[in-house]
Amino acid sequence: MSTTRPYSPGDRGPEPSGVSGASEGGAPEDGASTGAAAPSVSSEGVGETPGREVRRLRLAGESGVVPLARDFARQALYAWGWLPAASADRRAAAEDVLLVVSELVTNACLHAEGPEELFLASDDKVIRVEVSDRGAGQPAPRTPHRAGRPGGHGMFIVQRLCLDWGVVRTPGRSGKTVWAELGA
Repeated sequence: MSTTRPYSPGDRGPEPSGVSGASEGGAPEDGASTGAAAPSVSSEGVGETPGREVRRLRLAGESGVVPLARDFARQALYAWGWLPAASADRRAAAEDVLLVVSELVTNACLHAEGPEELFLASDDKVIRVEVSDRGAGQPAPRTPHRAGRPGGHGMFIVQRLCLDWGVVRTPGRSGKTVWAELGA
């Protein structure tokens, strides 16, 4: 995948100020979770923009959040027609989305008191992944990157696979939202 933007930074409109309109409640989708405590799931077919698909998964207080988030993202990719993949390139792109979800949720677990919510959005050009957490830290790829050493590769992977990524903080609220966009 390319690490360059196919558009100018301002061409996609203003950045959202964190995860907006987070649903509190909602019924889990079929297969979204099993067990006694099902996470809160919201799925809006056509979001604020025509052709935009949006999914949210509440992760606060859940256990096993990395596989839960990855399975939720996989279900979204199936619903949006990315899987099963029609070509090797499409399959690789879907796997990139799943890897980025895993890395961002893992980072929230390791460095930010755990993730609060996973937000996924897809339109004709971009899939956006957002992970909200309560942490105060600033994620960044480790420099220098040492490929042969264990650990410390998460944000380097995100940087390499994504068109763009960043952090949004809401004034007056603790925590942050780490977002990443992958070419659709």
